[in-house]
Amino acid sequence: MSLIPLSFISALLYLIGGAAQAVSLTGKGGERRTLVLGAGAAAVLFHTLAVYYVLHPGGGIQLGFFPIASLVAWLVAGLVLISSLKKPLSNLFVAVFPLAAVTVLLAVLAPQTASPKPLSGGMVLHVLSSILAYSIFAIAAFQALLLAAQDRQLKHHHTRGIVRALPPLQVMERLLFEMLWTAMALLSLSLVTGALVIEDLFAQHLVHKTVLSLTAWVIYAIVLYGRHQRGWRGIAAVRWTLGGFVMLMLAFFGSKFMLELVFQTT
Repeated sequence: MSLIPLSFISALLYLIGGAAQAVSLTGKGGERRTLVLGAGAAAVLFHTLAVYYVLHPGGGIQLGFFPIASLVAWLVAGLVLISSLKKPLSNLFVAVFPLAAVTVLLAVLAPQTASPKPLSGGMVLHVLSSILAYSIFAIAAFQALLLAAQDRQLKHHHTRGIVRALPPLQVMERLLFEMLWTAMALLSLSLVTGALVIEDLFAQHLVHKTVLSLTAWVIYAIVLYGRHQRGWRGIAAVRWTLGGFVMLMLAFFGSKFMLELVFQTT
């Protein structure tokens, strides 16, 4: 099967799974877990093939803006799908699946913005740890948004709708910080490997990306310290989590967008 049909089938299955979970979240029509997980698993399978072909067009690995966005979305969807088998993360599919559907289509339909390049072993480790860190931080950001919505509803004594569909607030917070600790370890690995394999920050146009990534690391270090030493929870944890993700998003995608799509530097 060629790349375009693979991408469209994946996008359609993602949308089916996301819509089914959205219906379940409203409390109408009952639980649709089998449909959500089945459509999601099939979508991730087709996405796996699509993202592989996009990243390997020949002559190296394609690390352009849209292929990387598709790879990150694939990782996020896959990680949430697997984690949801044991942890209460199913409601994240409402946001994760539509995002994955958009990125898998853009990766194949949008013009390529970077040329394929061969990568050394050290660079592969740096890229993989960076993408994994960003993916888990993205899941944590979605989790933080759900936590904020849940906290707001509970403060207004609303116990229906999204509150009924979500686990207890304490469980949501614990899941959030488990994600942050894991992603923080991967981000630290990414920064260390980047320092070892990158030869010239200025010549490679990586100064702004490095500064923003370090800023994100500091923000996440603060929120984890606040949780461990001062017991931060609720909205305070949400704000710091989202603030760190904004910095990381600017570092990860903002720099690629400016260099590849605005300045057209490959």
